[in-house]
Amino acid sequence: MSTENKAGLNALLTPEESILVLIDHQPFQVANLHSHEPTMVINNTVGLAKAAKTFDVPTILTTVLEERGGLLLQGLQDVFPEQKPINRTFINTWEDERVVDAVKATGRKKLIIAGLWTEVCVAMPAIQAAGEGFDVFVVTDASGGVSKESHDMAVRRMIQAGVTPITWLAVMSEWQRDWAREKTVPGTVEVMAQHGGASGVAYAWELQLLATPTGSEA
Repeated sequence: MSTENKAGLNALLTPEESILVLIDHQPFQVANLHSHEPTMVINNTVGLAKAAKTFDVPTILTTVLEERGGLLLQGLQDVFPEQKPINRTFINTWEDERVVDAVKATGRKKLIIAGLWTEVCVAMPAIQAAGEGFDVFVVTDASGGVSKESHDMAVRRMIQAGVTPITWLAVMSEWQRDWAREKTVPGTVEVMAQHGGASGVAYAWELQLLATPTGSEA
């Protein structure tokens, strides 16, 4: 059950154990997203996707009835231009065998989910997967609901089912874990600069200061 191993070093995420599923980041869902500022959720989702690509974490893209609800948001599709999202009719992603088979094929058990809306297309698969032995993490700031209450109640419900809430920067930080992991430092820093908000601005400022001559050097 997902309620096990919630403390200790092994409870943290690693790139080698993680699998990411991004659910229904589409125009229709964004149009009724009221729990968060939509641009923030889009920014965080694209940042999360870029982080997954940096760390070679398998990522599955899904849509629901894209012929009516719209294609995957372009900024997200651009991160994985070669991947065609799995377009479903099931509201619950975990009832689509193609998605479940793709997750199981990786052999990974730390399942990270983000999507729209939290109370429907995120909560359903998260709760079901947690009951089937996956250690499920839901990225709350790359997800959103039709109201703040809908989002908050969904997160509470998932916690009761053993799901762990987490934010996208926390996911990337746990994947990086050690700045001596030099291979992924450039990618992590680039994602932070592009999508890290104030942290990205502060980093750009630091680079400016490092490149600015002192009075004695001018």
